[in-house]
Amino acid sequence: MITAIYPGTFDPITLGHLDIIKRAAGVFDKLVVSVVMNIEKSPMFDIDERVELIKAVVKDFPNVEVASSVELLADFAKNYENPIVIKGLRNLVDYEYETTMAVFNKRLNPELETFFITSNQQYTYVSSTAVRQLAMYGADLTDYVPEQVCQAVIKKFHS
Repeated sequence: MITAIYPGTFDPITLGHLDIIKRAAGVFDKLVVSVVMNIEKSPMFDIDERVELIKAVVKDFPNVEVASSVELLADFAKNYENPIVIKGLRNLVDYEYETTMAVFNKRLNPELETFFITSNQQYTYVSSTAVRQLAMYGADLTDYVPEQVCQAVIKKFHS
């Protein structure tokens, strides 16, 4: 059995993320969506809130589980049999960053491979950062995030 791990901050999870999840879940035996901390970001949702939001939007995928991790991805992957990493690529900037991270992960865990899935064209411009910025101005988020996430973002900004 091959377990794919899709790591990210997912703050919040977008329709682009969900598209990568759907596509990866269709290819691999098991997909673990791993919510991670990124010290370079100030998240809108805490890690537990992000896990719960993702669980809500992937509930219909029987081979998808959601976890959180505060350890290096290379170490987290050691918890799974035959793990590979899934990374979504929207553009050249993503490619440069993610290939660098793949090299680090491979050096830290020589058994770990990284597979890249290119974004569908309709999601190449969608990012969690852009969603948060749009939300600050009260913009309609329905084209960018699942409905449950849209409601959670609105609630977060109103509290």
